[in-house]
Amino acid sequence: MNASSGDNAHHSNSSSPHDETATFTGSFQVQLRALEAVDVSPEEQAAIAALPSGSALLIVRRGPDAGARFLLDTDVTTVGRHPNADIFLDDVTVSRRHAEFRRTGTDFALVDLGSMNGTYYEGERVDAHSLKDADEIQVGKYHLTFYASRIDLARGA
Repeated sequence: MNASSGDNAHHSNSSSPHDETATFTGSFQVQLRALEAVDVSPEEQAAIAALPSGSALLIVRRGPDAGARFLLDTDVTTVGRHPNADIFLDDVTVSRRHAEFRRTGTDFALVDLGSMNGTYYEGERVDAHSLKDADEIQVGKYHLTFYASRIDLARGA
């Protein structure tokens, strides 16, 4: 990606017949600066910047496995203490089938599955809630931050 000091950065790669050219406005640079302000490491910034459209990333901020990253790239991603969960969180504060992340297009929602200890969005217990970039989620002792695809944010999706 070529970043310029102006308001636009362009990415173009002509090695494939399915390439797209995305144009990022000054708001994209604002989003990148916002990531730097919330204690996102350079490696995490790179992972977030590389997210394809329709995907998102969860990063464990506090609790067991702090720093772990989980890619959300399917229509339903299960979270729980069950070994078959898509996101396996091995702690007694997490129910076996605790919650799901549901994707519709480029939008994501968090849905509690009747867990014993609840699922929290920005510190409030919720049954379900739509997600936006940099939202804080708690599942048991795990505090996670949700990061949407930069491509989708730049498109205003």
